[in-house]
Amino acid sequence: MKKKKISILFVCLGNICRSPSAETIMRKLVSDSGLSEQIEIDSAGTMGYHEGELPDSRMRMHGARRGYSLDSRSRPVCMDDFYEFDYILGMDDRNVADLKRKAPDATTLRKIHRMTDFSKNQLHDHVPDPYYGGASSFELVLDILEDACKGLLEEIETRL
Repeated sequence: MKKKKISILFVCLGNICRSPSAETIMRKLVSDSGLSEQIEIDSAGTMGYHEGELPDSRMRMHGARRGYSLDSRSRPVCMDDFYEFDYILGMDDRNVADLKRKAPDATTLRKIHRMTDFSKNQLHDHVPDPYYGGASSFELVLDILEDACKGLLEEIETRL
């Protein structure tokens, strides 16, 4: 019997800070859990400003300090994403609202969630954009994402 695959798309504005960090953190958690064959992970942005670029150098630096290698390339959300992914996770209310506006139907609309809906320990209602902040902003994003990704993985494991 073939095991069910679950797919996750992390989304922020430009796909250079928050969503590629979530993608990388989740890949590590999934790999460490031995579930890489069952869970597919990607990230995208609601806007295509940085299409083809690596994640922000500051985000890569802070991620590297925690053992993460952020090496995905930025891309905008496309219509196929709404059909191909089981979970579409926006980092903040603006991302979620943009995704909901783009969703083609009620079925795809139900796939959209806020990332922090899966948080277990962090008391934040969104993942703040660190782009215009200092080092502490990037560290906070990683803290929130590590917590929310763990919660998301727990949820997904109940579906596998």
